[in-house]
This record gives sequence, structure tokens and C-alpha cells, in this order.
Amino acid sequence: MILERPRRADNHSIGGVPLPMPAPTAQGSGCLAMDSPALRQHDPKLTMSSQYPNQGADAPVLDTMARPLRDLRISVTDRCNFRCPYCMPAELYGERHEFLLKPQILTFEEIERLARLFVEGGATKIRLTGGEPLLRADLSTLAALLARIDGVADLTLTTNGVLLAEQAQALADAGLKRVTVSLDSLDEAVFAATSGGKGRPEMVLQGIEAAERAGLLPIKINCVVQRGVNDHTVVELARFFRGSGRIVRFIEYMDVGTLNRWDSADVVSAREIADRIDAVFALEAVGPNYRGEVARRYRYRDGSGEIGIIASVTQPFCGDCTRARLTTDGHFVTCLFASQGTDLQTPMRNGASDAELRALLHGTWRARRDRYSEERDETTDRRDKLQMYRLGG
Repeated sequence: MILERPRRADNHSIGGVPLPMPAPTAQGSGCLAMDSPALRQHDPKLTMSSQYPNQGADAPVLDTMARPLRDLRISVTDRCNFRCPYCMPAELYGERHEFLLKPQILTFEEIERLARLFVEGGATKIRLTGGEPLLRADLSTLAALLARIDGVADLTLTTNGVLLAEQAQALADAGLKRVTVSLDSLDEAVFAATSGGKGRPEMVLQGIEAAERAGLLPIKINCVVQRGVNDHTVVELARFFRGSGRIVRFIEYMDVGTLNRWDSADVVSAREIADRIDAVFALEAVGPNYRGEVARRYRYRDGSGEIGIIASVTQPFCGDCTRARLTTDGHFVTCLFASQGTDLQTPMRNGASDAELRALLHGTWRARRDRYSEERDETTDRRDKLQMYRLGG
């Protein structure tokens, strides 16, 4: 039996998948924290100004739900060497698909300039994503530019790992701190089904080993769990990495984009994932490392490490979301499920000053009211959403 923190019991559901209200904070109390969006709805005195009484030039940039800007995800390319059905299905992204041309994508210098403005607005963590970011030529050059920005406490990368073995050391030398590697299964046939027949598990494992040798730690492993596709290999993935110091994070299958034919029946809930692993390796829940951490943490009771479960569908965490996304062509997107973004590339290339770009960036964040996963239902699933490979997950 898994020891859980107390939760409220008021639930609703979609398609049989339970959608609980956001969980209480890490202190383990059943009471709402003072910075809870739900509490602010009932107490108008708990406004941004009351939580941050010294609003000024150095005060955090807050959105309409008093969520600060803390994390910046930068998509450096819209291209990928995998064809995962839930992101870039092969039948739609074949050899003739037209990806962005070089003049359309942000240069390294443009990315660095915008990243500095995001850091000024409160971002302390930058994650390089794609597509597959390691397909972007000379990525270590960009890593070096971003690593030298004052205020960046964490510079990391999400990759499918196939090209990681040959680039890990150069990225570490440039200032990258750690990596997250996507790996949906160790089973050859299942891996092929989830990657569109591209790559092999041993190539990913070689990349993970190279990252460890380069000191890109801690290494996290992301696994998107789909019922009837790879859910039967979840326990074996946990078994393989248990005791290795590498943290596997199991992710509920989400309705990102509009091309993956998402169905709530394909979602394996966080509770079911945890129960399956707990039945073999006893688990206990532990609190988050920081506010806004998306993965719910569970440690093995025998001390052999931990796993994480990201429950965007059944246990949404919009209330603590601090993530901004910068697309390959320079659009500032405020939610993974957004249908559009704010164009920063055009004004920048038309000569906008840092002050003008800063005002646009801050204004966009302050107007942010996204909470898609908390509002998810049959109507939201029909929204026109940006595709995940453009946003970087």
C-alpha cells in the first residue's frame, strides 16, 4: 500500500478517468496553502499585491493567478529523427513534410537575447527542447551562450537520446548541467511502435551512459504511458533503473496537439501506474523538491531510489505552473495546450529595443490565465492546439 498525502475528495471525471481537484501543498496538510489559486478565488484580499507587497522593478512577473515566471523551455528545432505517434505520426510527417526553413528559425544570438529577457522576468531554469534538439547543429555553442547568462541556475536538455552519446561531453563542457531522456520502453518491439520504427533502446542507453560519464546529473528518464501500447512494460522499466540513481518519470498520455487521436480510454492514471509498481517494489509518496515540480515523487521503501509520475490528466497542476515556452520561430507560448503564441521574432527583427521586447514579454505573462488541464472536458479536446513538436513538451 502506498502512503499518500491527504487529498480532497471532490472529484469529477471525463470518459471514466477521474479528475481530482489540485492536491494540497507539500506540507501534507489537508488545508489550502495561502498561495493556493482556489483560496484566492474565495478571498479577494489574497491578491498579487498582498502576496508580493513590494511590487517594483525587481518584483516577480506574475500572471492573473499570481503564478511567477520561473521556467523557460526553448524549442531549438521543429525537426525530429523519431516519429512518435503521439507527437509526430509518420503518416503526417513523411519525407515531403515541409519543416521550417533556416531563415524562419531563431538564431543562437536571438535565442540568447530573448532568454536574457525571460531571466530578467524571473526565469531561473532553461530547458532546451525540440523536436529533437540534438539535431540542431552546434548546439553546444548555444548551451555556452545560455550558461553564461547571470541568473540561470539550471540549464538542461530533453532528448530522445539517440544522438546523445556523441554530444554529451561537448554539451557538459559548454555548461549544460543535466539531461532528461525520453524512453517509452526497453522492449524492442514496443520501442519501435512508440518511436515510429526509429532508433533502438540500446542507442538510448548508450546516450544515458555517456551523459553520466560527462557529469550531466541527475539523469531523468521520461516514459509516456499508453494503455495497450506500452503500459505492460512499465514495471520492467522501473526495475531496470531501480538502484541506478536515474529517476524514471512516468507520464500520463496527454491530449497535446490535435494529431494523436487522443482518447481518455488510452490514459493509464497515475494511481494505476503507482499501484502496479508498488505491487512489485513497495513505494511511499514524498513531497516535491520545489513549488511547481510537475512530477509526484515516490521513493522505494528499501532506499533504492525514486520514481516520478506526471499526472496532467487525472491530477492537474495548473495552479502551480510556472512554465513559458519559446518556439523555434520565436513565439512566446504560455501553455502546453495553447492554440497560439505571442510573436517575439518579428518585432525583434524589425528593430525593437530590449525595453520594448521586455514590455511585450511581461505583458503577455501578466495576461496569462491558462488552466487547460483543470478545465479539460469534451469541448476543450476539440480546441485547435499547437503541435507538441513545436512547443518542446
